[in-house]
Amino acid sequence: MIIQIDGISKFYPMGEGKVKALEDVCLEIERGEFISIMGPSGSGKSTLMAIIGCLMRPTSGRYILDGLDVNRLSHDELARIRNKKVGFIFQSFNLLPRMDALENVGLPLIYAGVTTKRRREVSAQILTTLGLADRMNHHPNKLSGGEQQRVAIARALVNNPDIILADEPTGNLDSKTGQEIMSIFHKMHRQGKTIILVTHDETKTGLADRIVHLSDGRVV
Repeated sequence: MIIQIDGISKFYPMGEGKVKALEDVCLEIERGEFISIMGPSGSGKSTLMAIIGCLMRPTSGRYILDGLDVNRLSHDELARIRNKKVGFIFQSFNLLPRMDALENVGLPLIYAGVTTKRRREVSAQILTTLGLADRMNHHPNKLSGGEQQRVAIARALVNNPDIILADEPTGNLDSKTGQEIMSIFHKMHRQGKTIILVTHDETKTGLADRIVHLSDGRVV
């Protein structure tokens, strides 16, 4: 197992009380598995994704990521895990507008201490693989939605992470472009990546090995 979640709960303070986002969630994911997490708005999908990606800590419960007890790790250790083990892809692309595609893709390599020359070489190689060889020097506002998402996928892959976390990655795309993006996930899965896809769209779950349904913060 690359991911073992045992009895995780997450509560957010609100006034004098608290709001439940997740409650007693248990989940195991094998290395190389393609998991789709489904549920309505407010079911806890994004919170679970944030915990899996080490962006936040659970209120209670245990999370083992590739043999490491995440609750015992420092903030610096969590940052290193996010940089090395996990690639993030979001619905809104999250590209920096003042950087071109090549620079956006190379951002994770800056935090990994990679030289400028090597960053550009690796970023260019990945963008070429994703069909963006002629768009490397374009800024996000000069790219279509599908091209921006390909840049975001390239950025997620640039450190060759074990796990890809995708939160509604086709939500802002038309159906044809969405299918093209899903084919990229299929290819990554065949290459051995562990993929966790959060979606509310059942048509996007056909490639998954397993579908996990959330409702009111619980796996159902």
